[in-house]
Amino acid sequence: MAGAEKFYHPYEPYDIQLQFMRALYDCIEQGKIGVFESPTGTGKSLSLACGSLTWLRDHKRKEFDESIASIEGDDDEPEWMVQHSREEKKNQVIQKRAELETKLERIRQHERKIRDRQENGPPLAKKRKLDDDSSKDADILDDEQFALDDYESDDEGTKTLTANNGNTELGLSKETQALMQKLGYGISVLPKAEDMEAEDELKIYFCSRTHSQLSQFVNELRRIDLPAAIPAIQEEIKKKPTLSEELKHLSLGSRKNLCINAKVSSLKSMTAVNERCLELQDAKTPKEKKCPFVPNKENEGSVLDFQHHALAKIRDIEDLGVLGKKLSVCPYYATRPAVKPSEIVTLPYPLLLQKTAREALGLSLKNHIVIIDEAHNLMDAISGIHTVEVSLQQFHLARAQLTTYLQRFRNRLKGKNRVYITQVVRLLDSISSFLQSLDAKKGAEGVLQATDLLKGKGVDQINLYKLMHYLQESKLARKVEGYVSVEQQKQQKLDSSGSTKEVTVLVLTHITNLFMVLTNPAKEGRLFYTVGEEKTQTKVKYMLLDPSEHFRDIVEEARAVILAGGTMSPMSDYMTQLFPYLDKTRITTLSCGHVIPTTNLFVSPVVSSHNNTDFTFSFSSRNLASTMTALGDSILRLLPSIPHGCVAFFPSYSYLEQVVSHWQSTGLWAKMQKAKTILKETQQTGTEEVLAAYTTAVHSSPRGAFLLAVIGGRLSEGINFSDSLGRCVMVIGLPYANPNTAEQKAKTAYVAEKAIAAHGAAAGATAARDFADNTCMRAVNQAIGRAVRHKNDWSAILLFDGRYTQKRIQDRLPGWIKASLREGSGRGFGEVEKGLKEFYARRMAG
Repeated sequence: MAGAEKFYHPYEPYDIQLQFMRALYDCIEQGKIGVFESPTGTGKSLSLACGSLTWLRDHKRKEFDESIASIEGDDDEPEWMVQHSREEKKNQVIQKRAELETKLERIRQHERKIRDRQENGPPLAKKRKLDDDSSKDADILDDEQFALDDYESDDEGTKTLTANNGNTELGLSKETQALMQKLGYGISVLPKAEDMEAEDELKIYFCSRTHSQLSQFVNELRRIDLPAAIPAIQEEIKKKPTLSEELKHLSLGSRKNLCINAKVSSLKSMTAVNERCLELQDAKTPKEKKCPFVPNKENEGSVLDFQHHALAKIRDIEDLGVLGKKLSVCPYYATRPAVKPSEIVTLPYPLLLQKTAREALGLSLKNHIVIIDEAHNLMDAISGIHTVEVSLQQFHLARAQLTTYLQRFRNRLKGKNRVYITQVVRLLDSISSFLQSLDAKKGAEGVLQATDLLKGKGVDQINLYKLMHYLQESKLARKVEGYVSVEQQKQQKLDSSGSTKEVTVLVLTHITNLFMVLTNPAKEGRLFYTVGEEKTQTKVKYMLLDPSEHFRDIVEEARAVILAGGTMSPMSDYMTQLFPYLDKTRITTLSCGHVIPTTNLFVSPVVSSHNNTDFTFSFSSRNLASTMTALGDSILRLLPSIPHGCVAFFPSYSYLEQVVSHWQSTGLWAKMQKAKTILKETQQTGTEEVLAAYTTAVHSSPRGAFLLAVIGGRLSEGINFSDSLGRCVMVIGLPYANPNTAEQKAKTAYVAEKAIAAHGAAAGATAARDFADNTCMRAVNQAIGRAVRHKNDWSAILLFDGRYTQKRIQDRLPGWIKASLREGSGRGFGEVEKGLKEFYARRMAG
């Protein structure tokens, strides 16, 4: 098969991979929204890369040809002059691109020579010592820099701080701003004219949840050999007969992942790293204590070198960190000017989904392609980013930190600073008083209105909009937390390892996010309270109920948006929860089959026990002793037939503990332990620890092992139970959210209200039920997707609950699972047991 026909896939693609890549190519070409499901083990990542990059190079080549062909002369101009104009423009474009390719090729050749010699080679730039231990307190900043500047502006539309003429977001001087703008950094909230005019290559933004998942994708990119976007470039530069143009890829990450300043990167939390980084760049920080790796006039050449080296070969986050250390330049900032000339940018969820993060990085999605992998939990991720939860203890801590700050700088505060800080204290006291007054006897949880939290003394006289503007401009939270942190470092002694302990909890910044919600509560969000067992654990929480509006700007800016995952079913949820405002003709969906034959799967509901006890694990019946006993008896009968490893997923940690306790009291637990080694996931145990113990037990014991886990827990996503680790996956019940909690009631009511507004009164109940079913089955599909990870794998999937025989539930299973669902399933335990034994006999014999 020719390269173009197979989308330059490095291997001979499966039919389902070709189907996936064709659908992806067409979706991008037509500028649509795509929801793509391709089970784990079917080469989804490589298909995403090959399909999208083939389109990208094809489109660039087509645009180039059309731009040349569009050149026309005047009516009286001879054809040879028109042709000359076309050739001239063509040569200009080729020359411009050739210069960059030549520079990148030199870097590649240099690095290849280094690898061939198997030597580290000389450093690319004079190394700066990364960690000076001559003074353990060198990173402790003077507290004077945390004093507030005089604040005189109440104009919400402007940004004027009298003592700081630099960037109000980063605290940079005018000189540093000018240099960073010259280098192409997007440091300001509003792009400068020169940024907007700079050439921004058409590109793909590829996003996934974690850096480890992105690193796996980067490894796939290294396998792909694409033709040049403009073939003549390759002839000009390399004189290669293959006409292969190297892919220009860039990895973006957080400060925590890219920081090379040891005294900053060693801080435990991402928030602490972010705050310390900004403190070290503050205009008032003495020069000798500023971060030496941030771009400045001294390392301008190294920054440009970093940009070219970053694009010269495909590098992941770790590679960029090594490169930054070698060049003594900050990778977090130095990657920014390399975004525009890149063809594909990989980045984690928060950097794409948060508008403020995109603006801080200077990222524009306008007319580019956005691909979000592992998108099954995208809606939860968006809601999580915009959800704020604060405990009474945190309010008390914030007030204590603010008091400490005031004791130091009280005499320096005057005018508006004094007024607004007093207002912050009043707000803290008002919310604390409300939480303190809550009584569990009157309800352990409930819904709040913003006004409930704003009834404290003097709060009605506060202009919240002006106060929020003040907090943003003055950076009060950062200064308070920075000062308290420095004071604690000064006072504490070094621990045994010789490093200072990080003890400050950065709460005021977190609480400021809640203040923002109270100032402008969104109609798609709700406020809740929860009374804790201890009073200090009582919490207020803002929850986003509808993620569609916060994702809408991405959809409207990008040329095409692709959501992909191994288990995206049920897909209808994305239409109603993420794209309710789009015409259905703009959305493309594809659910691929698996590479395994249907005979490699045994899928069946288990509707009753061997003694005919019905299995319905609803909230009202699952706690019955008879139900838990029947479940244990049935599993005990099946375990001896199951080879190697078996994993059972329960609907919650609390129910798992309840069932295990019951089995232990009835003797069932001891009998199960004779059949297989049993391990159990808990909220306290680490994922790696449990997984390692389970793997060892499966491989070392002839009986195999039985792992008890939880749907939605750490073992139900991203874990590979392939081959002998997952010869059987059991799902106990349907993990519906508790319908009686305040949060779930609010979510359901909101979904119903939207449906009624759009389709009439009859649609409300249906929409609410669909929402509950879809949320439940997304979690189930993730759990059962842990098994069968490659084309030769095989497994059984047992669904313990009579409701799994219902059409509306089965319709929400992935297509490849439904294809193996046994006909007449649900005929009783005896039929399931017999079919399971026959399945294992065939597989073990084959």
